[in-house]
Order: sequence, then structure tokens, then C-alpha cells
Amino acid sequence: MVLNLLTDGQATVHDVLPETVARLHDRVLERMVSGMNLQKLWRITMASFVLLATVGGAFSPLAWGESTPEDGATAPANEATVTEAEAIDTGHNAWMLTSSALVLMMTAPGLALFYSGLVRKKNVLGVMMQCIFLMGLMTVLWAVYGYSLCFGGDSPWIGNFDHVLMKGVQPSWVDGEGVYPMLDGCGLPLLTHMLFQGMFFIITPALICGAFAERMKFSTMVVFSILWGTLVYCPLCHWVWDGGILAYGSKHAGVSLGGALDFAGGTVVHISSGVSALVCALLIGKRLGFGSEPMPPHNLTYTAIGAAMLWVGWFGFNAGSALAADGIAANAFAVTHFGAAAGALAWAAMEWMCRGKPSILGTCSGAVAGLVCVTPAAGFVLPSSGLLMGLLGGAVCYWACTTVKNKFGYDDSLDAFGVHGVGGTLGAVLTGVFATRAVWDIGEGTPLGLIEGGSVLGGQIAATAITWLVAIVVTFILLRVLDATMGLRVSREEEIEGLDLSQHGEEGYIFI
Repeated sequence: MVLNLLTDGQATVHDVLPETVARLHDRVLERMVSGMNLQKLWRITMASFVLLATVGGAFSPLAWGESTPEDGATAPANEATVTEAEAIDTGHNAWMLTSSALVLMMTAPGLALFYSGLVRKKNVLGVMMQCIFLMGLMTVLWAVYGYSLCFGGDSPWIGNFDHVLMKGVQPSWVDGEGVYPMLDGCGLPLLTHMLFQGMFFIITPALICGAFAERMKFSTMVVFSILWGTLVYCPLCHWVWDGGILAYGSKHAGVSLGGALDFAGGTVVHISSGVSALVCALLIGKRLGFGSEPMPPHNLTYTAIGAAMLWVGWFGFNAGSALAADGIAANAFAVTHFGAAAGALAWAAMEWMCRGKPSILGTCSGAVAGLVCVTPAAGFVLPSSGLLMGLLGGAVCYWACTTVKNKFGYDDSLDAFGVHGVGGTLGAVLTGVFATRAVWDIGEGTPLGLIEGGSVLGGQIAATAITWLVAIVVTFILLRVLDATMGLRVSREEEIEGLDLSQHGEEGYIFI
């Protein structure tokens, strides 16, 4: 009926959406009262969500009153909408679209291969499925409301609904010509900015999957990722990158001692995901046989290939965060590369000294640790500082993934906390030491890092502590609620069988 009303022109999504939601609400309550189990309830809710999102997206110009050739309306005064030929800087735009593709490659095949090589062969597809599925799921959420919550409005706490269903982001027809909403002062369409930032929204919850690999129910992982992305990632992203309470120089940053410098996601991506990963590992519990049975990586070839892809993709992750093909992007590119190289050498050297032999797994892990460490600093520190940060990142993360992990005995399956939580925290703090206005004079002459007499270190520590607190509290509550309603872990029999078969009915390796 909804589709008939829309296609007949009798109503818009704006007209029928409230009624549809109300009917869905009544249906859900009716089924709950009749004793329907939660699994079926979740399937109905998700199916309805996808239907509403699809219908809403398809008819969003009607739903949100964007101009059409018939009405001849002019663009709102507060939106920078111009024709493509007039204002889009093609050089900057080409680099940002390339960076978007590089960051997407980091999730799959990069992270998918890196993680899947580290698990046992009966769980290889389970890990790959998590990465691929999240590429789809988080993209849809980003288009429907994620981008709006992160980059809408000027509230200190959370975005608004200005860009729900891509309102004000998509091109529209105004006064006889197509116009593209623009990102102020960057020469970039909002579409490009939306796509680039959306790739971060995809990979961040995928990083957490490393903590509960081989034992979490797939259905629970899906719900957890939706809620975590909405309640943890979106507020943090707005706080740091859209003038919120953690943004350096923001009028709202008094709570965080003036805000923090986070060029590409030290707090938003790595600390948030790494700390949440630790909470997941502690609440879900250890894998069956952990500590008493051998659980070696089943295919380090995958891991090495995945690490190499992550290294290359990280150039888009960090250098792309300049939002331009300029000197800051070049500096971030160099810092990224040097940090990865130094991290790889540091971890391998630690293994060589402590165990007598360097390993490919350690070298790959060190490269990722170095990349994580320099991520918040890439656009603020010199390449020489990037080398030092990479060395420290590789050494400290090695210590976290061996000594600390063994001492406390938690089962962070793929060291998501040891690399991303610890490496991100170290990088955020060191940014406050090495940041220099010579790279980016973001403070308009004000000294930044400790080495040049600046005071941003206090803001870095405050923002790091706030991010830790938010990640711990919200993740703990989400997991407790999901454990009480859906259950976190697969059954003992399913875990022994492996998640490939028990959750997906497939096998990664079939030899016939």
C-alpha cells in the first residue's frame, strides 16, 4: 500500500513514514505479547528497517522537499550549492575519491585477510564474513543517519537530522541546472566527504571483531555493531571532527582542556575500538581450550598479504584526512610510511632479542602498531617524529600483546586491544609531545606540542581519558543487554564445530 501511494503521487515518504512506523510498532508489540521469540522479532525489525531505508532513500527528494525541475526552487541560503563546473577542485576531489577507495580496501581484503589468517581454519570464513557484511551494513547506516549524526548541526554533543537519507548531500536540480552541495572552503562535494568519512565508520567496528573472533554469535555481532556505531562512534566523531567537546580550538572544548589534535582517528577509531575490544574479550570470556590447547594461526600467508594491503590503504586513511592534495597530505603520507616501517622493525627486533628469532607475524603486527600510533599525529608531526613514534609503537604494543596479555590472562583473540587500544592511546599522547605548527599552523601561531612549548598535551590526555570512559561504559552496557536478550556466544557444540559451519553453513577449505 505504501509503495502504491508513493508511485501514484498521492503521498510522499514524509506523509507515510510516521504511519508505517506506527504500524510496525503495533505489530512488534502484538507479536511480543503473543510470545514471539526474540530471534524472529529481530528478523522482522531488521527487514522493516531495510525496507524503510530503501524506500526512503529512493524517494528522498520528495520526502525532504528537495527541489525538482517542476518547482524551480532555489537552494537554501545556508547550503553552499554550486554547479559542478564552477567550484569542484578536480585535483583535490580525485585524491579524496582515491583515498576513499584505499580506506575501503583496508576492511576487505586488507583486514579480512589479516584477521582470517590468524584464526583456526574452521573459522576463516566467519571472520571474512564479519568484514564483508559490515561493509554493507555500516554503509547503509551511514547513508540513512550516521553521516547526519556525525556531521550535522553545531551541537557540542551530537549531530542532528539535517542529512538523514542524504538530505543536502545529493545533487539536485535548481533553476535549470544541477547543483552539488559543497564542503565549505575545500573544493569538495559533500558527497566526497560523506564517502570518505563513511569508510572510517565501516572499519572501526570491524576492528573490534578481532577480540571476540571464533566465539561470538553472528546475529549478536550484527546488533552490537549497529548499536555501537550509533552510540559510541557517532558521538565521538562529532566531538572530535565536527566542532564538539573534544575538537581542538572548539568553543565547546572546555571539558577536555581545549580539545585534542586527532588527524585521522586516534581517539575516534583506534582507542574507541581497541578499548571496546578489551571489554568484549573480558565479558564474552575465553575460547574453549584457551591456554591449554594449541591455537596457532592457520595461514600466515593471508596475514602477511592483509598487512601489506593495510599498509598501502593507510595512505588513504591518514593522508586523505588532509581533505586536499596539499603539503599536509604529503607530510601525512611520509609520517604514515615511516611509522609503519619503524614499527615493523621495532617489533621484529623485540622478538629477536626476547625469543631469538624474528617472525613474519611479529613484523606484520609491528607495522600495524606503528601505523596506529602515528594516525592521530600524521598531519601535525614531522616525518622524523613519525619514525620515533613508530619505533615506540612497535615496542610498546609488543609488550602489551605479550607481557600484559599473559599476566592478566584475557583472551583478546587477535590483539585488537594490544595493537589498537594501546597503540592509539600512545599515539594520542605522543601527538601532544611532537605536534608542531610547522606542519599545520592550526592554532594560528600558537605553539602546539611540548617540544615547541605548546600546551596541547593536556587536551590530548583529557580526550584520551574521555574516550576510554565512553568506550568502556557504553560497550559494557550494550553487551550486558545483548547477553540477557540474544546471548553473546555460540553454544559449546557450535564453537567446537567452528563458526564457518555453525553460523554460515560453509567451509573455507574443501578438498575433493
